[in-house]
Amino acid sequence: MQGTTEALGAPTILVNNAGMVGPIGRLLDCDPADWARNVTVNLLGAYAVLRAVLPGMVEAGGGTVVNVSSGAAENVYEGWSAYCAGKAGLAMLTRSLHLEYGGQGIRAFGFRPGTVDTGMQGEIRASGINPVSQMPREAHAPPEHPARVIAWLCGPEAQDLLGEELSIRDPELRRRVGLPVGGQS
Repeated sequence: MQGTTEALGAPTILVNNAGMVGPIGRLLDCDPADWARNVTVNLLGAYAVLRAVLPGMVEAGGGTVVNVSSGAAENVYEGWSAYCAGKAGLAMLTRSLHLEYGGQGIRAFGFRPGTVDTGMQGEIRASGINPVSQMPREAHAPPEHPARVIAWLCGPEAQDLLGEELSIRDPELRRRVGLPVGGQS
């Protein structure tokens, strides 16, 4: 990180998008090491990257952090205990970041992209657990929609939403970003 910062300057935008859904299964059916790995990727990974980037952002006078969360941070889904727990923790990390560093120019957002047509959805479909696995592929948003929201959050138009956990399903957010209203995709 230090070599990159020396060559390019301090990062001004961080999008914490690393994530995994597995292990998919009921609590007692999941291997504890796999469960811990999920929380490590979804929560501790975001924290580690934030710790690496935040000092440079603060020193430079500010920056934007978008933590890619999930509706699973607030709504429980059968077979996703690790994913739900990790994403709920990530939502609290976003709020903590806003509380502690918002006054130093750090713009923090949590973003819930909904179900997006990515490889993760294939893993979910294969599990057959919970209603999300039954959704047809065409019901998932194209990756371009969440990408547009994330880019918009990094601009000045989102200033009134700092520290919030935002959902792509929110019609007002969709309108502001320029996405079709009345559907996820």
